[in-house]
Amino acid sequence: MEQKREQWTSKFTFVLASAGAAIGLGAIWKFPYVAGMSGGGAFFLFFVLFTLLIGLPMLITEYIIGRGTGKEAISAYKKIAPDSFWVWIGRLGVLGCFLLLTFYSVVGGWVLIYSAMSIPGQIIKTGADYGALFGSVTADPAITLLGLAIFTILNVIVIALGIKNGIERANKYMMPLLFIFFIILVIRALTLDGAMEGVTFFLKPDFSSITAESLLYALGQSFFSLAIGFSCMVTYSSYLDKDVHLTSSAGAVVSMNLFVSLLAGLAVFPVVFSFGLEPAEGPPLLFIVLPEAFAQMPFGGLFLAVFLLLFLFAIFTSSFSLYEIIVAAFTANGRYSRTMVSWILGIVLFIVAIPAALSSSILEGVIIFDKSIFDATDYLVSNIMLPLGCLLIAFFIVHKADKAFVQEQYTIGGTGRFYPVYRLLMTWVVPAVIILVFLNTLGIVG
Repeated sequence: MEQKREQWTSKFTFVLASAGAAIGLGAIWKFPYVAGMSGGGAFFLFFVLFTLLIGLPMLITEYIIGRGTGKEAISAYKKIAPDSFWVWIGRLGVLGCFLLLTFYSVVGGWVLIYSAMSIPGQIIKTGADYGALFGSVTADPAITLLGLAIFTILNVIVIALGIKNGIERANKYMMPLLFIFFIILVIRALTLDGAMEGVTFFLKPDFSSITAESLLYALGQSFFSLAIGFSCMVTYSSYLDKDVHLTSSAGAVVSMNLFVSLLAGLAVFPVVFSFGLEPAEGPPLLFIVLPEAFAQMPFGGLFLAVFLLLFLFAIFTSSFSLYEIIVAAFTANGRYSRTMVSWILGIVLFIVAIPAALSSSILEGVIIFDKSIFDATDYLVSNIMLPLGCLLIAFFIVHKADKAFVQEQYTIGGTGRFYPVYRLLMTWVVPAVIILVFLNTLGIVG
């Protein structure tokens, strides 16, 4: 007898959880520094196009597979297409989420440390060198590993509590507060001297700055920021009621994600240019820029402490989805308890994440294809495995899934008016763009 699975309590909490999975490091931390390194406005334009033309239909596709089968990632593909090959899409997703967590958890640990430091006002200091401060945190093995351990433990506790009592509860209260404080930060950033130079950099496209690598980054970012390609949303939507309209849910998640990406750019780049910082700073950008911005505000230390705590919860809501796909895969047969799997996963993940955590200190000299362990893992996951996962899912939904099943799931709870457009995008546009960008990156095209 099949065991009863938990469900989201409403469409709203499902959308909030999906948005929480997307809005985290992808939109708030990673987007600004990748945009800064990839030319600003032109990158943002391609990111929006990729998100609407590829990210949105891909998100709908994962919802169809998950809600339609009521199964977690691996079992969902097996139920639709019993061929042994297709189950590897789900397995690729589980592996990808695990690798993603090995560097995602490191950044989560950094934010935890910054949050703790900001409470007594240690970060906000007159004349402080915020770049040196960030360097001292990431270069200290003990501090970095402590942050990683605490971040991992907190994730495990929430995941072990389940969907309603853990994941849903965290999203329900923290995400709205995050939006409020983000808007406050944007308003303050736009009032700084020289802020418009940063706005121009972010919103005015300069196509001369676009390269094959930046296109691949824009494509990878559209996947990364929507939590698609690794079947996280297959697992999340498997807990969804059967009568919810999937396309409106996906549209709400994409809209929230683009809005937050816009806010992230407007919050960061005006400050970067106002203080003469470098927009191509890379991963440390947000950790340097945020203290600069809050230092100019009345009660800046308090605002920074609150925002870092909220940012931390946004990171958690995103990491929950990564943990959930792995835990759901190992508990699907009912043989192992959620609590046991969650704690074992946490222990294994902590051990495997140690090299990425130490890539700015003890293992700084270890270089893989001209990248640190942290950056190499990030590049592999975001720019190779995620697009590959999307390509396989696109092929699966078009050529293996039953057409009547797909159309029925697309239409439930609403209208199927745009189904032909969705089908066209998934058949031709999504795979063509992914393949083209890959060939461009390899130097075969363009």
